[in-house]
Amino acid sequence: MEHQQNAPESRFASPWVQLCFGVICMAMIANMQYGWTLFVNPIDDKYHWGRTAIQVAFTIFVVTETWLVPIEGYLVDKYGPRPVVVGGGLLCAAAWALNSVASSLPLLYFAAAVGGVGAGAVYGTCVGNALKWFPNRRGLAAGITAAGFGAGSALTVVPIANMIKTSGYEATFLWFGLGQGLVVFFLGMALYPPSARVLGQVKDAVKTAAYNASPRQVLSSPIFWVMYAMFVMMAAGGLMATAQLGPIAKDFGLDGTPVSLLGLTLPALTFALTIDRVLNGLTRPFFGWISDNIGRENTMFLAFAVEAVGILLLARYGQNPVAFVVLTGVVFFAWGEIYSLFPATCGDTFGPKFAATNAGLLYTAKGTAALLVPFSSVITAATGDWHAVFMLASGMAALSALLAMFVLKPMREAHARKYVHANAAAPMGYRAVPEDLT
Repeated sequence: MEHQQNAPESRFASPWVQLCFGVICMAMIANMQYGWTLFVNPIDDKYHWGRTAIQVAFTIFVVTETWLVPIEGYLVDKYGPRPVVVGGGLLCAAAWALNSVASSLPLLYFAAAVGGVGAGAVYGTCVGNALKWFPNRRGLAAGITAAGFGAGSALTVVPIANMIKTSGYEATFLWFGLGQGLVVFFLGMALYPPSARVLGQVKDAVKTAAYNASPRQVLSSPIFWVMYAMFVMMAAGGLMATAQLGPIAKDFGLDGTPVSLLGLTLPALTFALTIDRVLNGLTRPFFGWISDNIGRENTMFLAFAVEAVGILLLARYGQNPVAFVVLTGVVFFAWGEIYSLFPATCGDTFGPKFAATNAGLLYTAKGTAALLVPFSSVITAATGDWHAVFMLASGMAALSALLAMFVLKPMREAHARKYVHANAAAPMGYRAVPEDLT
């Protein structure tokens, strides 16, 4: 951690400035995941590769985005956030440029891998940096940062959809990719880890016990694997909706159906994507803040239960255009918070010293979950509709809610009694911050 302690002072080296830069970087890479569904049908219309084959690219993207984050987190912990994010921005730009000329599935898959490495470098770095800059408000900081990724594509859903129609998906990939990548490149140059002065101020302000688990200790902890299983189940359902929302809307006959809500009239799919992105972003700081106050597991139970019910309602009423828009919004609102709750819980439990690496280890659960996404197309093809996929996703959310309350919570309480002497005013194990921030 020498790099952090000797980090140079800069006018940008303050918590809220760093958080703001991280949010913008996250917004710039958001379309690589959340904008993908807009390209699936146009690609299939041109090359007729089939949705299932095309969606393998999405799985490759998510797997490479997540499974390499521990390595990228190690580089951040050792060298600081700047070189990792700058490199990530360049890779993201290259990936969408490759997508624009991909005339074969292998090239499409290669571009997905390049984009995954780049997006993972940006995502893991920005979340890990936020956890370090805000050790006593991890839920809020991780939530605001993750909101950039969740809601970042909201402003560009309509422009991307329109550009695909007017200029083709190839030009859309190229110009949006280059623009987004350049923004990440320049903002990445202004990222800093917390300086020794800032860390000293935090130490003086927060008096708690020290516990910093190494990555090896984290991997040997049963708490980590319970969180990992919950993360996989919750992420799988949301990733299926993220990747398949376009095909679902098309199969429901709703993709071009006009819907009027909130004084706006848009095609159902475009409307749903726009609202979903906004709610998927807002949920992250909202539930992160809630969890800072009522505890991580209590918040998980509430949000995951809403997710289970929302998916059931979407399966039952989703063929109504208005219900489709509203209920997909509910599903995304109750899903997106996993990207603030799990990193914050990891930081609470295992300490900030290796926060980027440890959060990266947990984040690989998203990559594991992505392996299930192509099966949603297979299940739908086998059964003739999306009902079985919806039931599976709802069941996984319900099981995750129960695990949070009745398994994870008592395990973390026992861990807290062993390692952490929390502030008298804070619930044990939830808001405690380790002393050793170096």
